[in-house]
Amino acid sequence: MQHTVTFPSGKTDYIFIKKDQPGNSSFEEVMLLYDKQHIVIITNEHIAKLYANLFRSYKILVVPAHENGKDLHAIESLAKQLLDMEAARDTLLIGIGGGVVTDITGFLAAVYMRGVSFGFVPTTLLGMADAAIGGKNGVNLGLNKNLLGTIRQPQFILYDVNFLQTLPNIEWSNGFAEIIKYGCIFDAELFAELEHNNIAYYKQDDAALLSLVERCVAWKNKTVIADEMETGVRKLLNFGHTAAHAIENLYELPHGKAVAIGMVIACMISEKVAGLGREDTARLKRLLQQYHLPVSLSINASKAMELLRMDKKRRNDMIDYIVLEKIGHAAIHSLPLTVIENALNEYASHN
Repeated sequence: MQHTVTFPSGKTDYIFIKKDQPGNSSFEEVMLLYDKQHIVIITNEHIAKLYANLFRSYKILVVPAHENGKDLHAIESLAKQLLDMEAARDTLLIGIGGGVVTDITGFLAAVYMRGVSFGFVPTTLLGMADAAIGGKNGVNLGLNKNLLGTIRQPQFILYDVNFLQTLPNIEWSNGFAEIIKYGCIFDAELFAELEHNNIAYYKQDDAALLSLVERCVAWKNKTVIADEMETGVRKLLNFGHTAAHAIENLYELPHGKAVAIGMVIACMISEKVAGLGREDTARLKRLLQQYHLPVSLSINASKAMELLRMDKKRRNDMIDYIVLEKIGHAAIHSLPLTVIENALNEYASHN
């Protein structure tokens, strides 16, 4: 069973598939809609092994499964392989994997022959709820996360929860960090729903899980349609990510764990500059722990601040920082870097 949603004024088809009976492949059925001769699949080494039979009749490129491999060296290597395959302007790249794979695929599609079509099949909860959506495709420059990138929308995103059957427990937690983010910035009812449930509940109830994912897709797509180039409201999606990007590569953290820490730091700042109540900060910490995400980490504030100064949102000695006024309502504040530095120092002194 499947249904396709194209949100108003959107450029991407969102294809949601309910779990099939064992042995059936909804992925293969949907892929029949596209010309296999022009498809090149990009996936990571783990997915390639797990689903080798599924991909056996496709051209396939395999990338590392870790963030360290998401750089221009990877793009150059993949472009050369596409050239060897005689891939042309009518090639359709399909990224099947988590956020690293979709970032690489989208970036490569934007620059290969000045642009080819692409689609995503996210295989992680984080990819389904956030990373695959919105058209931002970036690669890292050293420790600076996503410093090089493009904004270009995929032709489709296929949501097949069959792929989540092989997802490790830690990746479920990573995904819920982004889902919790949406509750924080947009949707107090979503936040409350998460408080009443847990990972085990959503793993056992496909309908509830797909409803949750579709809710996040709707929020992000609405935001992207309003501000595709991130000059205004789309910045709200960066809640927790400014500090997260500074510590993610520094400490080789999974993205969701880094975002969890970043949201805690953002709440500390929000209490000071946006009037966020301490009870809301406490609620967020409890919810993060409920979904097996960290709220404390020993960090070197000075090193984190060095990376944060390279953040794309910085303007001179100011930075656009996303703060919470209350659960379900975020705002963009232009803050002096000293405010962020003080918060990092305070956080480091207590952890």
